[in-house]
Amino acid sequence: MRSGFLWSVAAATLALAAAGCTSDGSANAAAAAARTTPVTITSANGAHVFQAEIARTPAEQERGLMFRTDLGKDGAMIFAPYPADGGAPREASFWMKNTPTPLDIIFIRADGTIATIAENTVPFSTNPIPSGEPVAAVLEIVGGRSAELGIAPDDKVTWKK
Repeated sequence: MRSGFLWSVAAATLALAAAGCTSDGSANAAAAAARTTPVTITSANGAHVFQAEIARTPAEQERGLMFRTDLGKDGAMIFAPYPADGGAPREASFWMKNTPTPLDIIFIRADGTIATIAENTVPFSTNPIPSGEPVAAVLEIVGGRSAELGIAPDDKVTWKK
């Protein structure tokens, strides 16, 4: 009887785990949405606020927005601190592997200013996208939004740290 109970518990545990795992990333999207922070970019034409999911851990930063198709026009993901394991700012290199949505990748210096912007990155590409200089954070937004909003290098980026 006891072994039947243990099998039932094991089966229930596996069923719950499988329910939380989807190939489209929707379970991850729901969990990430619960951990958001407003990120403001102040540019020449005003302040632009994004609701950014926070990627703090190495695993969260490795996954990023892979498999996601639900990023709204004011949605974002901030990789902060970057690198996740701490330490001084360093050059970053991102890619678009398994990422179906074009993104603008905004590389942010330790002083909060934008170093560079990789605009409209190519979905699913494994080509490296370098920061070009040491950065302390990285913000990903929907591709084309930087140009649309007039966001440019040296603009200021702020968020609750």
